[in-house]
Amino acid sequence: MTDHTSDVIVIGGGPTGMLLASELRLRGADVLVLERDAEPTPLVRSLGLHARSLEILDQRGLLDRFLAAGTRYPGGGGFAGIPSPRPVVLDTAHGYLLGLPQPVTDRLLAEHAAESGARIRRGVEVVGFEQDGDGVTVEVAGGERLRTRWLVGCDGGRSLTRRALGIGFPGEAPTTEWLLGEMEATAPADEIAAVSEEVRKTHRGFGIGPAAGGGYRAVVPAATVAEDRTVPPTLEEFQSRLRAYAGTDFGIHSPRSLSRFTDATRLAERYRVGRVLIAGDAAHVHPPLGGQGLNLGLQDAFNLGWKLAAELGGRAPEGLLDTYFAERHPAAEQVLTVTRAQSELISPEPGPQAVRRLLTELMEFDDVARTLAEKIAGIGIRYDLGDGPDLVGRRMRDLPLTHGRLYERMRDGRGLLLDPAGSLSVGGWADRVHPVAEPIEGLPVPAALLRPDGHVAWAGVDQAGLERSLERWFGRPGD
Repeated sequence: MTDHTSDVIVIGGGPTGMLLASELRLRGADVLVLERDAEPTPLVRSLGLHARSLEILDQRGLLDRFLAAGTRYPGGGGFAGIPSPRPVVLDTAHGYLLGLPQPVTDRLLAEHAAESGARIRRGVEVVGFEQDGDGVTVEVAGGERLRTRWLVGCDGGRSLTRRALGIGFPGEAPTTEWLLGEMEATAPADEIAAVSEEVRKTHRGFGIGPAAGGGYRAVVPAATVAEDRTVPPTLEEFQSRLRAYAGTDFGIHSPRSLSRFTDATRLAERYRVGRVLIAGDAAHVHPPLGGQGLNLGLQDAFNLGWKLAAELGGRAPEGLLDTYFAERHPAAEQVLTVTRAQSELISPEPGPQAVRRLLTELMEFDDVARTLAEKIAGIGIRYDLGDGPDLVGRRMRDLPLTHGRLYERMRDGRGLLLDPAGSLSVGGWADRVHPVAEPIEGLPVPAALLRPDGHVAWAGVDQAGLERSLERWFGRPGD
């Protein structure tokens, strides 16, 4: 048997793969990331990070470097582009969208993964793998074979990992395609803005405006759904579609990136087969409305990282790794519903426009506006962790402590027992859970146990109930 070359091989060096690698390294795992592309892609597919992703970055001490590179947009925009009639106050310290082109997000997460000690190999294409009861043998182009204990495919919507595992990927085939690009334009800025505003009155799938890196970012419906969407559109195709919708191509030239995206919606039937798992776009694809795809992948990685690390360390309670699918599959299902609904609401057809007008009226109600905003921001998720207060299963927002903030105490990736009265004990779990026995302003329950991903595993005052939850999520107590 070939010796293991790593604890985990991650296929795919995008945001999901790099955050997962960092989470595993935080807990001492040996991680190798294999990325097919020799250089990071310049394509700008995602434009920003929502509240839950910002909380995740804050919990790991990364937020400042992202804030320094991005632009804050209060409120984070509206549902399907429908502006809220009044500011929506969300239960988070990050009630804004952080505008950040995906290549910048990719770079910052890759830098963090490297700083954490993950080994990253670019220009290495995985062509197959075989698993057994002891590990996984991975074959890369050129014939090299690598051995690992676990394999995670973060390799996108056309995932080789998912296909090789035979995991079903049911959903809806694409019916609409859009062209997306960043380029220069010769038309005056006021003319571009005026024409775009006029076209968007009837075609909300159209838009052109200033790009973060200079020049313009444009999106326009394609004539048809391309047979091979890996082939980028040409500048001439882009110009033709702009003229079809706006009557002008704005003099676009010198494109920095050109790509296609569709309204395809698919969700994997499983996230794990044996020692191989999938995460991010490999597990789910959906329309880009609301900008949730990258954020959903980051949250997959944050959920999986500590669980897989516990399995590697031999401290995982029975069934812990299975909770990755049990929790993240429903979360992805919710996002697919939200993005699919938004893609319908931008249609110029009479039916969707009637629903849009009705929803615009309903958003006058604060509860409706807040619920929709929470779905976009990713902070409304409640994992089904069994009976208990409504707080159980939800993520805990950042709270002020006597010294510092709650999220600052989560930097090492361990669990936390929030116990202001100091009446409870983590006992034999002290190596995995830190007690916080000090005043906690705004804590809505007497005491709470937080998992390493910040979700509440237990709330109450009962030591016996606490210990049952500790064993469920952190394994048997140590000596």
